[in-house]
Amino acid sequence: MAASELYTKSARVWIPDAEEVWKSAELTKDYKNDDASLQLLLEDGANIEYKLDKKIKNLPYLRNPDILVGENDLTALSYLHEPAVLHNLKVRFIDSKLIYTYCGIVLVAINPYETLPIYGTDIINAYSGQNMGDMDPHIFAVAEEAYKQMARDERNQSIIVSGESGAGKTVSAKYAMRYFATVSGSASEANVEEKVLASNPIMEAIGNAKTTRNDNSSRFGKYIEIGFDSRYRIIGANMRTYLLEKSRVVFQADEERNYHIFYQLCASSHLPEFKALRLSSANDFLYTRQGRSPVIDGVDDTKELCTTRNAFTLLGINESYQMGLFQVLAAILHLGNVEIKDKDSDSSLIPPNNRHLTAFCELVGVTYQDMAQWLCHRKLKTATETYIKPLPRLQATNARDALSKHIYAKLFNWIVEHVNKALITNVKQHSFIGVLDIYGFETFEINSFEQFCINYANEKLQQQFNMHVFKLEQEEYMKEQIPWTLIDFYDNQPCINLIEAKMGILDLLDEECKMPKGSDDSWAQKLYNTHLKTCSLFEKPRMSNRAFIIQHFADKVEYQCEGFLEKNKDTVNEEQINVLKASKFDLLVELFQDELKATSPTGQVPGTGGRTRLSIKPGKSRETSSKEHKKTVGCQFRNSLQMLMETLNATTPHYVRCIKPNDFKLAFSFDPKRAVQQLRACGVLETIRISAAGFPSRWTYQEFFSRYRVLMKQKDVLPDKKLTCRNVLEKLVQDKDKYQFGKTKIFFRAGQVAYLEKLRADKLRVACIRIQKTIRCWLARKKYLRMRSAAITIQRFTRGYQARCLAKFLRRTQAATIIQKYQRMVVERKRYRQKQAAALAMQTILRAYLARQKYKALLREHKAVIIQKRIRGWLARCWYKRCLHSIVYLQCCIRRMKARRELKKLKIEARSVEHFKKLNKGMENKIMQLQRKVDDQHKENRVISEKLIGLETSYGAESERLRGELNRLRGVEEDAKNKANQVTSLLEELERLKRELTVTQQEKKTIEDWAQTYRDEMEKMVSELKDQNGLLKKDKDDLNRLIQEQSQQMTEKMARAITQETQQLVTDLNEERSRYQNLLTEHLRLEEKYDDLKEEIALSSNVSKPGHRRTDSTHSSNESEYTYNSEYTELEEGSRASEDVTRGIDTSLTLKLQKRLTELEQEKQSLRDELENKEEQFQRARARDDAEFKKARGAELEYESLKRQELESENKKLKHDLAEMRRSLLGDAATAAGAPGSPAYNVLLDQLNASCEELEVRKEEVLILRSQLVSQKEAMHHKDEKETMTEPSIFVEDVSKLKDADELKQAYIGLKDTNRSPRFMRQPLEVSDLLSRLRSAAPDFHKLNEDGELWLVNQGLKETIRLLEHQLQTQRRGYDNEVEALRGELQNVKEENNRQQQLLAQNLQLPPEARIEASLQHEITRLTNENLELMAEDPTASREARVIILRRMVDLMEQLEKQDRTIRKLKKQLKVYSKRIGEMGAGQTEGQTSPGQMVEEPIHPVNIPRREKDFQGMLEYKKEDELKLVKNLILELKPRGVAVNLIPGLPAYILFMCLRHADYVNDDQKVRTLLTSTINSIKKILKKRGDDFETVSFWLANTCRFLHCLKQYSGDEAFMKHNTTRQNEHSLSNFDLAEYRQVISDLAIQIYQQLIKCMENILQPMIVSGMLEHETIQGVSGVKPTGLRKRTSSIADEGTYTLDSILRQLSTFHSIMCQHGTDPELIKQVVKQQFYIIGAVTLNNLLLRKDMCSWSKGMQIRYNVSQLEEWLRDKGLMTCGAKETLEPLIQAAQLLQVKKKTDEDAEAICSMCHALTTAQIVKVLNLYTPVNEFEERVSVAFIRTIQTRLRDRCESPQLLMDTKMIYPVTFPFNPSSLALETIQIPSSLNLGFLTRV
Repeated sequence: MAASELYTKSARVWIPDAEEVWKSAELTKDYKNDDASLQLLLEDGANIEYKLDKKIKNLPYLRNPDILVGENDLTALSYLHEPAVLHNLKVRFIDSKLIYTYCGIVLVAINPYETLPIYGTDIINAYSGQNMGDMDPHIFAVAEEAYKQMARDERNQSIIVSGESGAGKTVSAKYAMRYFATVSGSASEANVEEKVLASNPIMEAIGNAKTTRNDNSSRFGKYIEIGFDSRYRIIGANMRTYLLEKSRVVFQADEERNYHIFYQLCASSHLPEFKALRLSSANDFLYTRQGRSPVIDGVDDTKELCTTRNAFTLLGINESYQMGLFQVLAAILHLGNVEIKDKDSDSSLIPPNNRHLTAFCELVGVTYQDMAQWLCHRKLKTATETYIKPLPRLQATNARDALSKHIYAKLFNWIVEHVNKALITNVKQHSFIGVLDIYGFETFEINSFEQFCINYANEKLQQQFNMHVFKLEQEEYMKEQIPWTLIDFYDNQPCINLIEAKMGILDLLDEECKMPKGSDDSWAQKLYNTHLKTCSLFEKPRMSNRAFIIQHFADKVEYQCEGFLEKNKDTVNEEQINVLKASKFDLLVELFQDELKATSPTGQVPGTGGRTRLSIKPGKSRETSSKEHKKTVGCQFRNSLQMLMETLNATTPHYVRCIKPNDFKLAFSFDPKRAVQQLRACGVLETIRISAAGFPSRWTYQEFFSRYRVLMKQKDVLPDKKLTCRNVLEKLVQDKDKYQFGKTKIFFRAGQVAYLEKLRADKLRVACIRIQKTIRCWLARKKYLRMRSAAITIQRFTRGYQARCLAKFLRRTQAATIIQKYQRMVVERKRYRQKQAAALAMQTILRAYLARQKYKALLREHKAVIIQKRIRGWLARCWYKRCLHSIVYLQCCIRRMKARRELKKLKIEARSVEHFKKLNKGMENKIMQLQRKVDDQHKENRVISEKLIGLETSYGAESERLRGELNRLRGVEEDAKNKANQVTSLLEELERLKRELTVTQQEKKTIEDWAQTYRDEMEKMVSELKDQNGLLKKDKDDLNRLIQEQSQQMTEKMARAITQETQQLVTDLNEERSRYQNLLTEHLRLEEKYDDLKEEIALSSNVSKPGHRRTDSTHSSNESEYTYNSEYTELEEGSRASEDVTRGIDTSLTLKLQKRLTELEQEKQSLRDELENKEEQFQRARARDDAEFKKARGAELEYESLKRQELESENKKLKHDLAEMRRSLLGDAATAAGAPGSPAYNVLLDQLNASCEELEVRKEEVLILRSQLVSQKEAMHHKDEKETMTEPSIFVEDVSKLKDADELKQAYIGLKDTNRSPRFMRQPLEVSDLLSRLRSAAPDFHKLNEDGELWLVNQGLKETIRLLEHQLQTQRRGYDNEVEALRGELQNVKEENNRQQQLLAQNLQLPPEARIEASLQHEITRLTNENLELMAEDPTASREARVIILRRMVDLMEQLEKQDRTIRKLKKQLKVYSKRIGEMGAGQTEGQTSPGQMVEEPIHPVNIPRREKDFQGMLEYKKEDELKLVKNLILELKPRGVAVNLIPGLPAYILFMCLRHADYVNDDQKVRTLLTSTINSIKKILKKRGDDFETVSFWLANTCRFLHCLKQYSGDEAFMKHNTTRQNEHSLSNFDLAEYRQVISDLAIQIYQQLIKCMENILQPMIVSGMLEHETIQGVSGVKPTGLRKRTSSIADEGTYTLDSILRQLSTFHSIMCQHGTDPELIKQVVKQQFYIIGAVTLNNLLLRKDMCSWSKGMQIRYNVSQLEEWLRDKGLMTCGAKETLEPLIQAAQLLQVKKKTDEDAEAICSMCHALTTAQIVKVLNLYTPVNEFEERVSVAFIRTIQTRLRDRCESPQLLMDTKMIYPVTFPFNPSSLALETIQIPSSLNLGFLTRV
């Protein structure tokens, strides 16, 4: 494309500027190829002429269109050059407050010097899982990209963070590590991610310091490898450090500090634990006061030390090691204060008893004499002899500082090593992500060895960066299969060769270090001789022979050679090291124990510390030491850098370039000069240059088609979009070299996109003009037609009105003619007189006016003459001044020309050395004089400042005194004013009283006069009062009406207040529900975690014991399932045992009856007599109420025995569990994985302890129950007079078995709670009284006399003890016998209970007529069996039992006779009915058959329909079928088939019908096991298939239906209002399941939350694509260039989600829930949660994506929201509150579309966006980006206005909405109208074992 097409009038360009680097200008006329200059108009209105070089035609850079300014990616700019990059960064940083910007693969981060709320957990969650181009630039996006590529490509990653000091490198690296720690989590319970983050404060304390550029500058480089396992969870980390700045330990420049840890220790010196360190203020130590800036504003060093110590503790460095570290650091400070004095010119000494050296020696554990000796001497060894040479003071001071640096470096290495040890775990590392926090390119006024190494490292990193960028470009071109040529980019290999190649700078430096007399000067000469003429990158300064210049990739840097050799050698006195090695301080010895090693324990190689390898013994170790000395600091740094490059090359790098916007640390202040300097140094511009050299702009065919569809004609649009784009582009751009067609993208040269944008804008502008023309024509015509119609209407009415007026006028004219005839004379005369008077008045006024005008004309002429005179004089003077200025300017030009010639001559002369010497002669003296003057001025300033401080102090004291005096005087003045006011008031009161007296006298006289006239006026007053009474009645009625209105208003007001209070209570209730449901969620999470741990333990035990096979109970996944399985196993065993017992009884019963029948007949009479005697005795001994009481106690005894049986069964189960766990624990102990301290061992140990505690509790309960049973049995068999003796003995016997007071207290409380008998409640015995009785055997010996009473008491006690022991043994034997008896009795009761249950179940299956007879027969059989057993065991006891049995038999026989009579009567009735029906012919024999036969005959015709009609809505199952029921109905049920083919909620109905039967038979164990197994099975199926929405929805509906059934049939009147009579009959009769209802409600809440999570997982990928990215309204929003970071779905292709996808998915959710019978209210809550998720995710992405904040996108969002509302309307869900959840999104869309200019617009926005926070509103306004040129950006002033108006809002500062928030769910009661007896069970459920009852 020709330049003349681009450089046209109004085109904007960039021109260089000295202040702003680049300045914007606009062309005022078109450019032609032969023009030598450009006519430009600057932004300030100035016109300039820009000269062009005719040879190279250096046209200025073109500016990008406004719509491209502020892009997220710099590569999206059409014109890629330095001014465009700088301007884009400035606009984003200053206007939009955005600190991150992409530049291809580089993230540019600008330090805002302000804390920004963009690093919270909500932001991390928003970026997690997103592609790098989908969100706005952020350090989290780079971290997510690295994490994703590591997981996807199975390749290690690196994040390289670079920049100069103060640019924010450390903070960026810290945030990246925080992201990894938050997203990935830890693979173990050791919280490795917390340890990784905890290493930051430690490394900052020991490696960071304040510099002039940064308050927290890292003075070392570090590379942290964060390790991940195969599931990509953090398992550990490893840190490598590079080039610690050791010189900072002993020297700091002005306004700088030493390392933070020294100041933290000095600030904490007042703490007790630091008293032994002998520290004080930082100003007292040489190593911390040199910078004269010991305090950093806003930093509390004491708190920072606490943070450092906590980090040490978290990383496993205990308190003793920490104090040892602090001890070494304090010793370094004391060593720096050791003063070395001159002894003579060649030696030095340390004064004796130097307190700092003493403190140093005590802290490090060395002798004072040795250290003082070797600080001032050194040992020289030759081949034959050893010399001790004294050191001069300067060398001794340097040796002291070298030792300090060496110790600190060793300490630094030790800390790094132990940090690495703490971060390393035993888990195998699968991959890692490295974070490199490295120093950027540095150049100072004086650059030394450190800057040389830093810049050398940056050269290597820049080379690697360039190669990576070039490689990516090449891969992109090859991937798209387009031809490409080799891109020329800057290769800094020559500079690297200059430094590290053979005979390079480092080689020559190492060679010079080996020379005996090597020096910096000789090394410099070698450099000059070697490289000055051979390498163009190496230069020599003109004015120095001890420096050299290297042309780096960023800039030229001059290095001073002084100190290079010393720093490269890094030598330390060997004898000083030997003294420290001999220390008694273990930590110091540990620091120096690796002196003979070549590398540090951390694997760190570079100059992080002194690497001087000294030898103590000669010989072989000496040779080793000499070899190690060959490795200089430069060599080590080169090797470590090579290792780093190898690591980086083996990983996929990600680059973060940190930019420092200004040198003054001002928030959001941008210095273009500093920014450009860093952009050039960090390689960003090189990336731009490489991109611009090829095809920087890249569009997919779909994006190009969508953006430039307006440039196509209808005939150009083909079905193949690729071919369409190709044809159109060939027409638009003639030069085919400007673009290339790839497989999926179109590649453009730089500037082509801007050209296409210009064509698009022109086309749109023409279209807009045409549209405006047409619309204006239509509006004008419409206005004309409206005006024409209005005019015709007005004419019609006007003409009618005129016609009426004319007729009226004619009528009046005829009437007025007569009047005029008589009135005309009078009128004419009056008119004449008026005219005459008016004429005279007008003549007078006119003449006066003419006179005034003439006067004013004369006055104006006179003044005009004066003005002309002055103006002409001023013009003459101006002409003179211009001439004079021109003459002076001409003279200045001539003189300037002469001065330039003279200056050129002077410059030539100045270059000569002689002239330079002449000029500088005497300068040294002048400098010395000036220095002395400066010192004097400093002293004077110091004296003046001291005087000023004194004056300020005195002034402050005087002002305080005066202020007190002033307050006192003010108080006195106030008192005086008060008293004056009192006097004045008293005087006024006196005057008032006088006036009142006068008035009273006057009133008295008036009253006397009035009394005379009163009588006369009374009658008149009465009449007036009557009138007034009528008026008052009327006023009364009005007041009553007003009161009624006010009361009505008050009622309404109270109603509103009550409504508001109700709303507040509802809000509080929802919050409480939300908290409770969150607790349930946390409980569920902990349960799942517990299940996972148990599974891991089970797996580990299986692995450790391959031959061991576990039982079914140990394979359970959670505790509840385990409990259920074990209970079911016991029940199954119990049922089998009961069946065996029943069979045994059936076979032996007949034989026993035949054998004992005759004996029973013989004893019958005697038993009757005996029974009568017993009854008489019983009536005399007991009253009737006592008999009833004993019966109650017998029932209670049975209840307690059952309870004891249950406790014993649970006790057995716990013992079994304990044995199993002990066996597994012993098995695990034999393996390495189960060793003590391992997680599996700890878990098993915790379970063991819990089981032991449970066992002890069960033992105590059994003990209490046994004591109760014994007491109750004794009470049943003894008389009233013996009860008082029995109860204490029982209590003493029970209490004697308890060990301590706690057990005694528990036992007593248990007895007190369980004994409900009145006898036990007569005199309640307190625990304290019981303890005092039991422990009152021994009196207080201190109260006894000394007259032998103690001996007597002792003897008595001995006798008492013997008696008690005998009594105790007797009671113990009796107790053992009773326990054995009770055990047998319990076993019999248990067997009887099982038999009774089985018989009861059998009876329930019989017809109603046969149930009574069967129960009587069973009772007779049972009593007979008991009689036989009692006879065999105890004849005496059996006699008493026979009496009771006979009584029962009599009662049973009477009942049997009654039943026989009833049966006969029914038979007769049945006979009559059968005759009437005529269906039975054999009814004549009914009276002669047995009762058993009569039951069976009428069953076939009569009972079948009656049983069907009398169906009770219950389902019976056997206990052994419970597992099958749960399996078929829950675990293996397919929701899809059930939902389609069967009634909704069928599983819930079936389970409830089974539960009803268990309640009907009063089987509490069956109820409990059924409910427990149901709950556990639902949890299990949800855990297994919790990600299936259909499954979760199905069980949510069934769980809610089951909960509603429990409420509906609970018998509670509140839930029975809507029941039918039949349903009320089906209510539960025996058990109150309110607690289980709460458990099931909690389960429903958990299922609901699982449903929401499942639904969120399905909707989450659709929301952003469907609500934001997809163009629902085609053509409204054009696609802008997106740069290298292409978004994944910026255009909706065939595979992406659309709004229709979301609506279809919502409809699917709704239909599934409706099919499953979910409650309508619950569906509304689910839909509300769905819409909240859609709104929150959409708004969050809108707030994090600049490209989505435009007017057209607001229209798209509002349209999408309207479609969602339409969906709600179609489903009838408008009242569910879902629409309100979208209100923030709706307001954000409106905010994008409203006008944003004036204050009225700001007020409208503030009132409209009430659902958005201030941060969200400001964020949207900042991100607002025009898509077309017709839109305008939001001004900064407007945003400030919005912030000012909204600052009074009380709201959360959080930017993003909480997408994880779940509204509290409620389950309103929804009774079912379905009758249970009508439910049919389909055969497909395989529930044939269920029996309908």
